[in-house]
Amino acid sequence: MPQAVLPFEIKQDKQRDTAAFRASVQQSLPPYFQEVTKKSPFLLRYLCMLPLKEIGLPTYCAKLERSMSEMRKPNIIYPVKGGTFVHVLFDPNDARHHYITIEPVLNENLEPLLQELELKMLNMSDILLTTKSDDEESKKATFLRILDELCEVSTSAHNTPAKNNRKNGKLPFHPRELKSILTRKTDKISVMPHQLECLKYLILRDKLGLGIIEPLVRDTYLEDISCSGMGTIYVEHKVFHSLKTTISFPSHEELDLFVMRLSERMKKPVSIHNPICDATLPDGSRINIVYGKDISKRGSNFTIRRFSETPLSVLELIEMGTLDYNIAGYLAVMIGEGMNTFVCGETASGKTTTLNALTTFIHPNAKIVSIEDTPELQVPHKNWIREVTSTKEGGEGGVTMFDLLKAALRQRPNFIIVGEIRGVEGAIAFQAMQTGHSVMATFHAASVERLIQRLTGNPINVPKTYMDNLNLVVIQSAVKLPSGKTGRRMTSICEIVGYDPVNQSFSFVEVFRWDSINDSFIFSGFGNSYLMEYKIAPKLGIPSFQKKRIYAEIDRRAKVLEKLHKQGVTNFYELLSILAKAKNEGLF
Repeated sequence: MPQAVLPFEIKQDKQRDTAAFRASVQQSLPPYFQEVTKKSPFLLRYLCMLPLKEIGLPTYCAKLERSMSEMRKPNIIYPVKGGTFVHVLFDPNDARHHYITIEPVLNENLEPLLQELELKMLNMSDILLTTKSDDEESKKATFLRILDELCEVSTSAHNTPAKNNRKNGKLPFHPRELKSILTRKTDKISVMPHQLECLKYLILRDKLGLGIIEPLVRDTYLEDISCSGMGTIYVEHKVFHSLKTTISFPSHEELDLFVMRLSERMKKPVSIHNPICDATLPDGSRINIVYGKDISKRGSNFTIRRFSETPLSVLELIEMGTLDYNIAGYLAVMIGEGMNTFVCGETASGKTTTLNALTTFIHPNAKIVSIEDTPELQVPHKNWIREVTSTKEGGEGGVTMFDLLKAALRQRPNFIIVGEIRGVEGAIAFQAMQTGHSVMATFHAASVERLIQRLTGNPINVPKTYMDNLNLVVIQSAVKLPSGKTGRRMTSICEIVGYDPVNQSFSFVEVFRWDSINDSFIFSGFGNSYLMEYKIAPKLGIPSFQKKRIYAEIDRRAKVLEKLHKQGVTNFYELLSILAKAKNEGLF
């Protein structure tokens, strides 16, 4: 089984196990931290394990701030959904710091109890079979009821079966004892009060959740969870960036068993004949699994890409420096008037996050169809059709993005959003643009030139004369900032003007570019925007001899967004609601 090993030595000191020592540690905490440890006693037990003289007392934060990324020696504990905690602890000997999951079962020897409990639960399997498989709350209630029936709380530890535990991790019961255990329906397992709570946590975590990685999946501050093979699991944190967890796989066999169970939980089991799995977790996160040493030499691996329940809004992206108010005002005008837009960049540059944020600029009454391989987008509009590709067993046939895009053309949408264009569906997207549908999509390309090369080449093969149907290209990248840190920035925004068949060249105008020296954005297209002057201005009723007035509209919308931001509006859905009212009143 995977192991959670603390990155420090737990001193076997009898004094640390006393109530007096725990009380002294608790009294040394700030009042708000004391209240947390009273509600979660296992957190206090963890604090008593820490080498406090060497690392100091951790700071408890109910909510993390992005400014904490500047800390050179983080020593912070924060809560995670599900009643657990995380300790981010500095490591003076490594570039990566520690990510320690604090669970009720930490440093508890529950294996003997757990094995006897699972054997007894076999007698009650008929109860579990009658529970609806898709009702998580009902299954949770059933497991808890079974645990209460099988366990009785005792104040003395000597009644627990821990004394039967054999060495070397072997089954604590002789095979001849199993029949006796399975048939003893009335005999209850005697447990201590805190052991019962731990068993409840373990059963729910392992039977209904994703096992030992469940606390990681519940952590909303994580962007990626990565197991690269046998060894440690690493995570990408929104605040503290790359961290190493305390969870590791000591052998290839245990890793293979874990990923098989993980894939079965997603109802897409992996095997030697079908070693690759792409699936979506119940919370919407994306998981990729590669099984076996035959194709992954370091052993089976998996990567989970987490997505926030509430997407980042444009105003939150402005806080992070991805764009500024002028760019937001410009994009609000463009997308609000149905301009076809591609968000481009390399892997992990934040393309999907940005595309999602920009959907708040689509008219609130618009009908939207989104098409994706894995459901990542969270469009806030009510009239939203969400379509996802599917593959038949064996990886052949099924419904492709090409099929869904063709179907979308018959659904009369105002906007078609494609999660990512990779192949022949790109040509259909351009046909949709030609027939008057507005299209937004993400695309892997680091520049406008590379974008055009890929779109006009195999396998997409968009005719070059069609390229001017694409109006706007947003290039986003993960860049090194003047501070030395890494951040995501819109490095350029370009307007596609057209194609010259004589010279076989494309013309485009760069309206915004990122200044890497000052970490700011330059509105290089001010007074020289082709789309604003020749497409948007006529739509807004501005006569050609006054087309320069259109730039005041960008400034006005930028100021509206800035004012909302200063009033504390940042939530994705709240922003759409306010902008919808403003649009209906003609204010945005």
